[in-house]
Amino acid sequence: MEQEKFGQFIKEIRKKYNLTQKQLAEKYHVTYQAVSKWENGLNLPDMTLMRQISNDFGITLDELVNGEMKKKKRSFPPFYLFLVFLCVLLLFFVFFFPSRDFQFKTLSSTCDNFTISGTIAYNESKSAIHITNITYCGGNDLELYKKIECNLYEANDSTERKIGSYVYDEEESISLEKFLQNASLSAPHYETICKEYQEDSLYLMIYATNSDDKVITYKIPLQMQTC
Repeated sequence: MEQEKFGQFIKEIRKKYNLTQKQLAEKYHVTYQAVSKWENGLNLPDMTLMRQISNDFGITLDELVNGEMKKKKRSFPPFYLFLVFLCVLLLFFVFFFPSRDFQFKTLSSTCDNFTISGTIAYNESKSAIHITNITYCGGNDLELYKKIECNLYEANDSTERKIGSYVYDEEESISLEKFLQNASLSAPHYETICKEYQEDSLYLMIYATNSDDKVITYKIPLQMQTC
């Protein structure tokens, strides 16, 4: 193992998640001097700590030991994937509904810690909602959760309805960031038509349960273009 290469890799990971050496040290119950030695290639964490670091930051142990990310298959940027999805959704409505007057409006997040891409497809009698590309950019939630649930709600006056849900409940724990990479929510046959949506009536709720059964919640208000 090249200690200098490993040290640079640890430093890049720490900065990516906006952590100081002291914060990283506190997370793994070591001194900040120990973290400094890791980053300067003067010392290495033990194997137990390295396994924990690889799990916490979603990288393989091989990548951590070798000090570099493995080359992955080329993927399309999220923006292009969203455009492809929009085209597929348009074809879906054209094929399954005789009416061809569907229009589309976009949904986005008003929360600083999350960015969201979503659409509402609607005509005079029906509408459908789809939300994808949910990204956590808060930078501080590095915990692994045994269960995460993301729900889409609509609130009108004093009532609220859950109209979509995406749940992770597997044996392997997962970080919030990794969960959101695959999360998408749909309400394909939602009966409310677009002109009846009230401003700020749609929002997401994320419930993340850790190993101690403590539930962390995030509420994400959604903003929609005027119908």
